[in-house]
Amino acid sequence: MQLYTRSAGTGLPVVLLHAFPLSSAMWLAQREGLAKACRVITPDLRGFGGSRLGDDEPSLDLMADDVARLLDDEGIERAVVGGLSMGGYVTMAFCRRHPDRVLGAILADTKAAADPPPARENRERIAQAVLSDGSEVLVSEVLPALIGPTTKERRAMVFGRVKGLVQSAPPGAVAWAQRAMAARPDSFDTLSALKVPVLVVVGEEDELSPPAEAEAMARAVPDGRLEIIPKAGHLSAVEQPEAFNTAITEFLRTDLATPGS
Repeated sequence: MQLYTRSAGTGLPVVLLHAFPLSSAMWLAQREGLAKACRVITPDLRGFGGSRLGDDEPSLDLMADDVARLLDDEGIERAVVGGLSMGGYVTMAFCRRHPDRVLGAILADTKAAADPPPARENRERIAQAVLSDGSEVLVSEVLPALIGPTTKERRAMVFGRVKGLVQSAPPGAVAWAQRAMAARPDSFDTLSALKVPVLVVVGEEDELSPPAEAEAMARAVPDGRLEIIPKAGHLSAVEQPEAFNTAITEFLRTDLATPGS
């Protein structure tokens, strides 16, 4: 599986994995804002954006292995790997399956706990609804929770951009990803085993993966820092890109020795 990828900058490789049900288009402000500090690599996870879905059974492990192959293709031995929401789940799977390739991890607006049964059932309901009726259920049920109240009130263009990305998500990929996320394991053991620096980021107004979840993750890792982004909901990187980029830049500067420093 070859992932379609957008990249910018040079130096320390930083892979950023997008949220559900978006694409690497969500990282535009990160590619622009972080390119001076690192080499930003933003793939479309399988089925989204320019990447094919394939015929495999739904699996976050498979998505993590796709990222490992991307590093192979780019000639990168080790990278900082991070993701937001679903991208965070894939990051944790990557840390579990390819720990020797991780220089550091960024976990944004995500959670380490597995889905309880009601959440798994809701994912399956949405998967079936999307396959039968298209993206309407995403716009009516998923979209409102992605964006915080401050962004809804003050940044209508950001909300409109996210809505457009949600509407363009392919139904097959949406259903596949929902089923992959529903089957994911608890990842707290993975976090506690990490031997690299970890940045946990969360929007202050995130209702899907609230700050309490982020605090639990930051406590679970041996070498972790927590950044809470004010006036941001679940898509903190899109809603408050300057604050998000500052948090990442500071993490790379202070927690990770960049080449040549």
